[in-house]
Amino acid sequence: MIAATASPTVGRRGDRETGPAGRARYAVAAGLSLTVAGAAGATALVTAYQRAEWGQDGAFSWFWAGMLIFSLPAAWWAVRRGTSARLRLAVLIGYACFTFLPKLLRNPGGPLYHDEYAHWGQAQDIVLDGVLFQQNPIVRVIGDYPGLHATVASLSSLTGLTVWHAAQFLLIVAHVLVTLGVAVLAAQLWPDARIAAAAAVVYSLNSSFLYFDTQLGYESLAIGVLVWALAAALRAIRAGTSGARLGWSALTVLLTVAITATHHLTAIWLTGMLFLIALSCSIFRVPARTAWSLTGISGLSVGLWMASVSPRTGRYLEPYLGRALDQFGGMAGSGSGGRTLFSQSVAPWWEQYAAYAAPVCAALATAGAAVLWWQRRHTAEPVTKAASAAMLMLGALYFPATLLILTPSGAEGARRSWAFSYLGIALAVAPLIIALLDRSRRRISGSGVLLLAGCGLVMIGNTAAGMNPSYRFPGPAVFGSDTRAATPEVLAAAEWLRQTHGRGARLVADRYSGLIFGSYGEQEPTTGSESFPAYQLYIAKPGSPMPEGLMRQLRDWRFEYLVVDRRMAEQVPEIKIYFENNEPIPHDGKPGFTRAQLTKFDTMPWLIKVYDGPHIAIYRFDFGSAGQPIRTGAR
Repeated sequence: MIAATASPTVGRRGDRETGPAGRARYAVAAGLSLTVAGAAGATALVTAYQRAEWGQDGAFSWFWAGMLIFSLPAAWWAVRRGTSARLRLAVLIGYACFTFLPKLLRNPGGPLYHDEYAHWGQAQDIVLDGVLFQQNPIVRVIGDYPGLHATVASLSSLTGLTVWHAAQFLLIVAHVLVTLGVAVLAAQLWPDARIAAAAAVVYSLNSSFLYFDTQLGYESLAIGVLVWALAAALRAIRAGTSGARLGWSALTVLLTVAITATHHLTAIWLTGMLFLIALSCSIFRVPARTAWSLTGISGLSVGLWMASVSPRTGRYLEPYLGRALDQFGGMAGSGSGGRTLFSQSVAPWWEQYAAYAAPVCAALATAGAAVLWWQRRHTAEPVTKAASAAMLMLGALYFPATLLILTPSGAEGARRSWAFSYLGIALAVAPLIIALLDRSRRRISGSGVLLLAGCGLVMIGNTAAGMNPSYRFPGPAVFGSDTRAATPEVLAAAEWLRQTHGRGARLVADRYSGLIFGSYGEQEPTTGSESFPAYQLYIAKPGSPMPEGLMRQLRDWRFEYLVVDRRMAEQVPEIKIYFENNEPIPHDGKPGFTRAQLTKFDTMPWLIKVYDGPHIAIYRFDFGSAGQPIRTGAR
């Protein structure tokens, strides 16, 4: 499906390249060059991580040298005229495997990112208890979407692999499948295999490809299924017989249900993409009954799941967009509510400039793709014309989303949307890339060099915009960083509590201690929310009364422990969050707590200290020993 037809060749040189001897010669050349480039690139990546961990300069330069030394030649071989179908397939698979390396080398032995702790713990619980739909203490909504966790747990049980290594195997397969899936999807629109390969390469430039969608997270699996569901949907729309149409539609529905049970956002985006395709088909008078039917089934699947299985999903997603729009409105009106990009970032200047240039490059490429679509609208095959117009509309959503990154609440949502909207950019821009390359008959043209340079620039810029350096590079422990929260002291405290008091205890903790106690410690932490402001325990001044409602909640919900990290009185979190996004704690560059606020627990009659380390203390709640009103301790 990736190579539906042979790529066009020109003149005698094309004949030599596509003949048996030419194909064999170029296959050997490609294999040798990419093997050497891959080994050199992997070595450079390892060097980059070592230099970052040891605090030496040059980590960013080594990293991108390693990435580009393989990625650019691979892209060249993938879109080259004389590349055979088998060689192109091998190059794309090799490219997918190599682009998985940065995340694999970042943390090969266990979870590191915020969501990884949650998903790893969820899969661990399924292996231990054999029960789906358990509430997760770190990201509460993920228990309602067990597709990833059930697959990882099943693979671990069947193979004997640890949960983490079973997950890594699954993620590598998913990463390869999403790369090939984009090529297959593009091949449904254009029969030129070079366009299919170009689409896969362009999609790999999105900000989530190297790190976010290679982490242990439900989107990492679901987004690959989404791409194949769209490919099946286009086959159903194109089908010439009712039997073929029914078969491809059934496959689309099956994949849709699998996505719905795996990740809420991916399921919503799939419904939106199918809607755009159906709408475009109707506008261009292409038979759209199948497209509208698949859109309706997808929407119904999402709606029924959220209504019957996960009604909390709406409440979980709504604040991100609602707060972002409020903050964006504040920026427009009073200039407040925004955020400064790369504030106090250690990323080099050229990475930061690339991050600003990447959306500009995407805008120019999308504009060029729109012009090309307009020029070819009368000669294009009807389904291709309609579906490619839908992809242009999908890609256009990328640009307003970039504005949301200027708001604290919208930044994360904006980043998460790019993996989906960039699919539209990739599919729309791929024909333009091949058209530009075909203008020259030279082996290495100015257009080709410029396009490769643009790919490198956009990959660097999008990655820099999508992930903080502490997520991408190892280094010493940093307070308030999800990726560097697993210090030996916190791990030891979590292990002590699990060994001495068992698993599944409800406890109150800050965001970073909660990650470790909720995953490695197998407890059930809460970091607070608007309806359950557990952080008021820490905020309260010594000697002042505790909120009666909060104390009642702690008693009624049988919370057992309180974890205190005294570093909150000494340092400012790297990501400017102590507990959760809406916490009522000032973030003015100074620690949000005083030492007295965090040591006041030692004098409280309703708390018993059971663990005391250099920074971490654990208290057991003993509400029966407290009188009313409950106070925070002596002044």
